[in-house]
Amino acid sequence: MTSYDGSRHALVFGASGLVGRHLILALAETGADVTAAVRSAESGARIERWLREHGLTRSISTTIVDFDAPEIVEGGASAFSSVTEIHNCAGSYRFGMTAQEARSANVGIVEKVIDFAADLPRLQRVVHISGYRVGGQDPATVPWSDDHRAAVYKELGAYEASKVESDAIFQARALERRVPWTIVNPSSVIGDSVTGESDQFVGLPATIEQIWHGTAAALPGDETTFLPVLTVDYLAAFMAAAAVDPDAVGRAYWVLDDATPPLADLLTHVGRHIGGKVPRVRMPVGVITRLPQWITKADPETLTFMSSDRYPTGSAIESPRDTGSRCPTCSCLSSGGPTTWPRIDSAPHVLTTVDSSMSAVCGRSSSGHPDPDG
Repeated sequence: MTSYDGSRHALVFGASGLVGRHLILALAETGADVTAAVRSAESGARIERWLREHGLTRSISTTIVDFDAPEIVEGGASAFSSVTEIHNCAGSYRFGMTAQEARSANVGIVEKVIDFAADLPRLQRVVHISGYRVGGQDPATVPWSDDHRAAVYKELGAYEASKVESDAIFQARALERRVPWTIVNPSSVIGDSVTGESDQFVGLPATIEQIWHGTAAALPGDETTFLPVLTVDYLAAFMAAAAVDPDAVGRAYWVLDDATPPLADLLTHVGRHIGGKVPRVRMPVGVITRLPQWITKADPETLTFMSSDRYPTGSAIESPRDTGSRCPTCSCLSSGGPTTWPRIDSAPHVLTTVDSSMSAVCGRSSSGHPDPDG
C-alpha cells in the first residue's frame, strides 16, 4: 500500500471492542493521533488502561459517542475538524437479536457515521468493517423494499441480514454524500498472533468451549467446510494501512487466511492441543440444519457460516506487501501441526492456531472479561 505523508488524526468508532483496541495500537504505531469514541467514561478508562498494559506509551484522546443523539459526538463535526480518517468498528456481533435490534445496531450506525463524516473538512477516508460472508452488496439496490428486507432477514437471520443491508447502505450513503470509503471484509477474528490474547466469545469459541467441557457430540462439517480465521493484529494493521492508500478508495477487501484448514480439522487440532475431548464423529452441515437445536447446541444463525464457499482475497493479499506486513498462515495445521505454541492458561474458551508466524487464543483476555461497552 502507498504511504501517506500528511499528519493523521484517526477517529475510531467501536474502540472498546477487540478489533477497535488493536486498531488503536496499530494506528499509534504509525504516528497517527487517535481519538477513541466510547459509550461511557468508564469504557474510555478501561481502554486507556488496556493500551498501557499492551505497551502504548503515548496518550490518546477519548470522546463519548451516542448513536441515538442528534449529534453522535459532543460538538458535532466542528469539534473534530482535524480528523483525517474514520474507522467504523461499531456494531453488534451477536446472534439471537430481533430484526429491529440488529438493524438499529448495524444499519442505523453506518448511516449516522457517514452523515457525520461528510461534514469533516479534512477527511480523506472512512474505513468500514463489513464481513466476508456479506461484502460486495450492490448499493444500487438501496433503498430496500419492505418485502425484500423481510425475505432477507427471514433467510439469513437478523445478524447476518443486518450486515448485508448495512454493507449496501454504507456504500450508497457514502456515494451520495461523496465520502471516500474503503470496506474491509474480515473472516472470523481470533486472537493476537503473538500472545494469543482475545476476549471474543461469539462464534468459533463457543464450539471450542464445548470440546473443552466434553459436551460436543460431533464435529460440524466435512472436508469441504471452510470457516476461515484471521488474527486481530493483522486485521488492525491492514485497516491502518488501507486508510492512507489512495488505491483503496472505493474498494472492498476480503481479509482472511486462505490456509485455514477445513473446520473439523481445525477443531480437531485445537481440541487436542487444549486436552479436550475431541469427538470422532463428523456431522455434515446439511444434517445439522435438519436436527433440533437441543441436539446440535448450534444457534441456527451460525449455520450459514458453515459452507464450502471461497472468497476473492487476491487484492487483500497483494495490498499489504508495501507495508511490510505478512498475512499469517494456518498451513501448519493442515500438515501435521505447529512448530511452536504459545503458553496457554488453564482456562476454557481456548482457540489456538499457530505456527512459527501465527498463534491465537480466542476467548480469554488478560483481564478475563470483555468490555461490556464494546
